[in-house]
Order: sequence, then C-alpha cells, then structure tokens
Amino acid sequence: MKLQWNETAGGHTGMETPVPPLRCAWEASRRAQRRLLDLQRPCGDWEGEMVWCTMILAQAVIVRTIAARPYSDVEKARIVIHFEGNQMNDGSWGMHPESPGYVFFTTLAYVALRLLGVPADSPTLVKARRWLHTQPDGVKGIPTWGKFWLAMLDLYAYEGLNAVPPELFLMPEWLPIHPRHYYCHTRQIYLGMAFLCGMRFRANLPDTLRSELRRELYPEPYETIDFAALRDTLAASDVYVPISPVLRLIYKLLAAYQRRHSRALRRKGLDLCFDRILYEQRVTRYQGISPVSGLLNCLAIFARDPNHPDLLPSLEGVEDWRWEDEAEGIRYAGARSNTWDTAFAVQALVEGPSAVEGTAKALERAHDFLWGAQMTEELPDYDGAWRDPALGGWCFSDGQHRWPVSDCAAEALSALLALYAHPEYTVASPLEPERLRQGVIFILSRQNADGGFGTYERRRGGKLLEMVNPSEMFGQCMTELSYIECTGSALAALAHYRKHHPDLPGGEIERAIRKAVAFLRRRQLADGSYPGFWGINHTYAIYHATKGLRAAGVSASDPALQSAALWLVRKQRPDGGWGEHYSSCLQGRYVEHEQSQVVMTSWALLALLDILPYDNESIKRGFEWLMSRQLEDGGWPRQAVNGVFFGSAMLDYRLYHTYFPTWAMARYARLTSPP
Repeated sequence: MKLQWNETAGGHTGMETPVPPLRCAWEASRRAQRRLLDLQRPCGDWEGEMVWCTMILAQAVIVRTIAARPYSDVEKARIVIHFEGNQMNDGSWGMHPESPGYVFFTTLAYVALRLLGVPADSPTLVKARRWLHTQPDGVKGIPTWGKFWLAMLDLYAYEGLNAVPPELFLMPEWLPIHPRHYYCHTRQIYLGMAFLCGMRFRANLPDTLRSELRRELYPEPYETIDFAALRDTLAASDVYVPISPVLRLIYKLLAAYQRRHSRALRRKGLDLCFDRILYEQRVTRYQGISPVSGLLNCLAIFARDPNHPDLLPSLEGVEDWRWEDEAEGIRYAGARSNTWDTAFAVQALVEGPSAVEGTAKALERAHDFLWGAQMTEELPDYDGAWRDPALGGWCFSDGQHRWPVSDCAAEALSALLALYAHPEYTVASPLEPERLRQGVIFILSRQNADGGFGTYERRRGGKLLEMVNPSEMFGQCMTELSYIECTGSALAALAHYRKHHPDLPGGEIERAIRKAVAFLRRRQLADGSYPGFWGINHTYAIYHATKGLRAAGVSASDPALQSAALWLVRKQRPDGGWGEHYSSCLQGRYVEHEQSQVVMTSWALLALLDILPYDNESIKRGFEWLMSRQLEDGGWPRQAVNGVFFGSAMLDYRLYHTYFPTWAMARYARLTSPP
C-alpha cells in the first residue's frame, strides 16, 4: 500500500488540488478551544484527575487510624461514598476502573471501611466478604504488599511475610542488587517497607475490632492458620509477575537470616533507612515522591517516635495528594498532573488556527504557572541520597515535591518554545535563556547510553534485576528503562530548542538528537508500530515517536514514518475512529477495543497529520468521527482507560479526552484554512 506524505510537518502538503475549506472543522476547533479555556484553574494551570484505584485511600485510612489522626465524621462519610461507588457488582474492588476483582484491593478496602466504623453486616461489606471467601485461597493468598499491611495491623503473622530487611540497604552500593539501582518509586517504597518490617511494627488496634476482623477475613480460626507456610501463596487473580526461582531462593535465605539476624546490623540498617526517609520527606516538602511511599514514611516516623516533629507535617503532606468532589467523594490520586496537563493544553491552544476570546490571557497565566514550576535550586547532597540532579527540570505535578521527570520537562519546554515562537502571543516575563538552557541540560541528563530517555533518572540497573521483582502485581518496575514516549517528547523538545538557540558546547544537543533518532528507529516493530509503556499502548507510543522524529527533521517520506502511518491506517475502525483495549498492555500485542476511543483517535490523527496529506481519506474519516462525538459544550465524552504504568496498572487521565482532541482539531482546522 503506497501512501502520500506530508513533507512539512503541520504545514502545507503541496497537493496540486487544495481541499475546499471545512468550516465544520473550524467551528469544532473553536468550540473545543473554548471548552479547554473553561477548564483552566485559577492559578493558571490545568489538571485533570489521574484515576487509578482505592488502594491509596485504604492505606491513608489505615495510617491515619494507626497514628491516631482520624478523619472527621464528614470526611469519613465522603470516603465511604468513594469506596461504595467503586465497588463492583460482585463485591470486589479492582486494580483500575475496568479491572476484575483483586484480593489485595478488596481486602484493604474491607479493612479500611471497618476502621471507618462501617458495620460488618452492611450490604457493602457482606458482598465484599462473600467475594473474598469464594476465592481459592481467600485472604491467605493476598500478595506480599497485602501481607505486609495486614501484618502491621496484627491481622497476619510476620512469619508468613517475604520481606526486605533493612540490612539490604547496608550492602556496598556498587553491587548490582543494591537498592540504589532500583527504579526510584520502587526504591522509596521498599525503603519504608524495610524499616517497618525490620522493626516488626504492629499497630495497637482495639482488641475487639482486631478479633472481629480476624473472624471476618478468615473462614477458619485465626489461631489455627500456619502463616509461615503461606509466604508464597498468591491469589491467581492478583499475580502479574510470578515469584521467580531466583527470588524464591533469596526469600529462603532472607527468612533464615531473619531467624538469626545480627542485632547490631539490624540497628544500623534501621538507622540508615530512617535517615533516608527523613531526607525524602524534608526535600519533598513532606509529600514524598508519591502518596504510596509517603504513607509508608508516615508510619515509619510514627513507629520510631509517635511524637516525632516530622510526623505531623508528613501526614499533612499526604493531603496534597487528596482529590475530592461531590460526585465521587474523597480519594487520593497516585500523582498530580499539573505540569503535564498544562504543557499539552498550551500546545493545543497555540496550534489553533485563530484565537478565541480569552486565549491570550489564558496562555499568559499558563506561562506564569510553568515559569514557577521549574526547578531553580539543586537538591542538597542529592548524590549521597541516591538522587540525580534536579536543577532545570519540571515535575509531573506543580513541582512542590521536587522529583522532576524527563518528558514532563520536555513537554513544558516545548509548550514554552511554541508560545514564544507564535507571532500573535507575547508574555510579560519569558523564561530567561539560562533557565531554558538549564531545562535542556536536565533533559539531556536523563538520556541513557542506548539513546533512549528514562523518566526520573538514567538507567541504573540491568535487566536481571527484574528477576527479583518482589511486587507480584506489577511488571518492569525494578529499574529505569529507555521509553519510546519519553524519548519522543525529549527529542521534540531538543529539536525545538535547537531551532531557536545555539547548541551546547561540543554539539551536545545534536549528538543527543542523533542518538535518540537511532533509538526510535531500532525500537520500531516489524509491523511499523512501537511498544508503549505509559499509555495504551501502540497508539500512544506511535504518536510520541512520530512527533519526535518529525520535529528532529526526519522526512515524512522516510520508510519508518511511512510504515508507522500504514500501521495506523490499517488499524482504523470501520466507523473512522481508532480504539485500543487496555489488555494490549497485558498481552504485549495490539488488541482492538470494541468501540472507537476519542483519545486514541486523537493520537492517531496527530501522528497521521505529521506524515500524510490532510486530505488523506483515513484522516478525513477520522475527523468526521471525532467531530460527530463532540458534545454541545465543545468537549468530548469520557471513555475507557487511556494510561498505564508497570504493565498492569491502568489509569484514566481525565483531561486526555479534552486537550488531545482539541489539539488534533486545531491542527486539522489550521491545515484546511477556512476563511
């Protein structure tokens, strides 16, 4: 199949016969822009909830209960609303909005609701208990993370827990298995778990409640359960990565060490872990890299000293992750996406064919937000704390927790550069050249040796570390990798910067661009697609790869891009849209969704407009479908999950269905050039 190409990305196609203006596309674009402007927040940013599951909410309830900082009655009622609203018909709770039930999430939700005062005979808990008891191993098969949380509540014996002792953090740092080499989220989570397991921390629940929960969770008498025999018993419903033979052997060795461990080494390991925990809390302004590790850090501080001066600010820091509304009650987001959402919203608005009323003011406010969100100070003793430099970067969030990310910095930089280059928009105080340069240096600092880009850090560990992945529910979470999406974003930002500013000494930017282009060429699959990691899945990755390659000057006629376009054309659904099911992430192959999806259609169209003429039949059909789904308010309906992390944890980025179709419509309307 031979495709024509668009030799100028986002520009004229050079077709001999221009397509007549499409006023409906023009009007759809303006309506979409107005809707996007309506969603801007008072401080100038955009942020949509990043929906995951009830795990963090359940753990927050547990931590607040243990630390004797209970929620108010009003808050409790709103938390119950969220749990009940996310319970499935069979009584369980799942990994994500479209997931089947998991023993882990259902057990934590059950315990949290009981701690909130919900009676065991309530319909919600009767259904949950019935579901748990019908599972082959019941609560006894809860994954290791669940065993850990139950052990801290004295609802499971520590003897049945495969744990990471704090002494592991005392190993020489040059060893490949030292936690310094782990992916940062994994490193921070196991730092807290190691401390709490090393202390054998148990909370003081009221005897009556503890006894009731033991009877409710386990069908047999608690005292008769041989927990030590359950270390490797895992519910099949919850396992994504089985325990490897290597990890099983390590667990046996650690269990033997635990029985005869050195008290001096244990104290030294606990002290080291606690020092690292305090460092993390203080430099992140008590938020932690995420609420998952932040909550563990709160417990660690409480376990060390219930009156520790860092406990209260740490508990308050967790509340920065809180999300609340009337419809769905109180919950906690796994991440806050202020910078990420704002960067895409700005790029969507800047590409509009004409500014709707209020656009210039909105962009000025968004610029001020991005200006203030950049990291302008380096972290103290970052290398000694196993951190990489942060100066110049942008975080996924508003930047307060100071964990910047490569693609967040790249998209923020691309948004700023697009705004500065637009002839119709001006900002009062643009980012100084030195700060732009610092942003570039930060992005470059995350490039791996293979030319691809990591997220928070460069890659530190090898593939063999995945053989000792102890999470069971998540995959590819032990080390940083080189990601297609991060590489595409970084490549586009570096190329945009190079167009308007000189290269760094020694041609560092040009060299990084060449390596990134080569990486994307190598990672393209034989069918023309790319494997995703942070979105669903091939559609998301192909969008980012195309964006990066075209920005770097790769011709639309290049075989790699033509192959990518052909893959998209072949995956177009009969109604004109595109839709990829989340199970494609689980299976490692493309799985079509039963319905076309607004978000995936937008990714596909943005990629195709970078490669093919705008009057290509697939593009026209795609936009006809997209416009047919636009709502009266200018937005689009929310549909299926669209994001993912660690292979199995699907996410719903709730603003993706707004700014990505707005961006696609803006580009299409500009290219069709209505009067």
